[in-house]
Amino acid sequence: MVLLKVKFTQQRRVRVAQGLWLLSWLAVMCGAFIFCLGVYLKTELLRRAEVMDNTEIHVVPNILMMVGLASIGTNWVASRVCQDSLDASRFPRWKVLLLAWYATAAVLCCMLIAVVVLSYALQGHLEESLKVGLRNGIRFYKDTDVPGRCFQKETIDRLQMEFRCCGNNNFRDWFEVQWVSNRYLDFTSKDVKDRIRSNVDGRFLLDGVPFSCCNPASPRPCLQYHLTDNTFHYNYEFQSEELNLYSRGCRQALVDYYMSLMNSTGPGVLSVILIQMSVLVSLRYLQTAVEGAMALEDPEGESEGYLMEKGMKETFEEVKVNVLTMLKFGQVDPGAEGSSDDADAEKSDEKAATPTPAS
Repeated sequence: MVLLKVKFTQQRRVRVAQGLWLLSWLAVMCGAFIFCLGVYLKTELLRRAEVMDNTEIHVVPNILMMVGLASIGTNWVASRVCQDSLDASRFPRWKVLLLAWYATAAVLCCMLIAVVVLSYALQGHLEESLKVGLRNGIRFYKDTDVPGRCFQKETIDRLQMEFRCCGNNNFRDWFEVQWVSNRYLDFTSKDVKDRIRSNVDGRFLLDGVPFSCCNPASPRPCLQYHLTDNTFHYNYEFQSEELNLYSRGCRQALVDYYMSLMNSTGPGVLSVILIQMSVLVSLRYLQTAVEGAMALEDPEGESEGYLMEKGMKETFEEVKVNVLTMLKFGQVDPGAEGSSDDADAEKSDEKAATPTPAS
């Protein structure tokens, strides 16, 4: 049973080849778009690498870049096949290569589908990575003199101002860490001594936040310190006051940002999949139609084009047999070698047992 058989005249084959040539170049541009999308997402992830605990999420941009480059190459080959499809002397050289081309194109479509799935599936890993990374970033905020952490303060401050957020979950995360370096503390001050003594670990803790948590849109001047003391500020209620700070935590802000980036790639990636599948199906029809015309020894005559020469079940069985045959040829049969050695030994024994004729 031939699957989806279509009649092709010479004029129709020419139109299909021309349309497929344009579609192939459109797919090349889509491959370039996918590659650039992967580079942009990779760059954005690397910019925040200091506040991420692992790099599992990088698999998404890595696949996008790899698939983009592979798509450019495969669809450029498809455009060359279209040019040679109407030349009886040049088209046969593509017959063997097209089998690998179909496999590559199918794998690319599967990988693009995997990117869409991973974009949603890795949200939990992204959130956990940011949770640990931001927690460490806040803890090392004061270590401006420690090698490897010198720019941690700048990174956190820029992050909070850019994404309009404060802390890991919220501004209270800053209450749990000493974010002021000891070199800027006056240890002769009674307030400093009392705060250090009141803490089991000997840390200087404040009910305050860095300046980067302040919301410039607030009408009230920023309140950074004594945020839980209602008597310290005039006309201030801790429970009802907005504190003039960003209320959203940076983890949620970054998760929303990266997920919006990856989710926005979904429609674009799905469009590329549709274009790639269209190229694959059209090229298969063109190939079988041209080969049919050449088999009839009438390159300008009418021929039939199809996706598969046999049904799904027969095609699967044929591919299975071919693969098993290839694997069988690739293996060495020790029994065959032993039988061959036994046969040679028997021949040697027979030759030795044969009497030499007398002279």
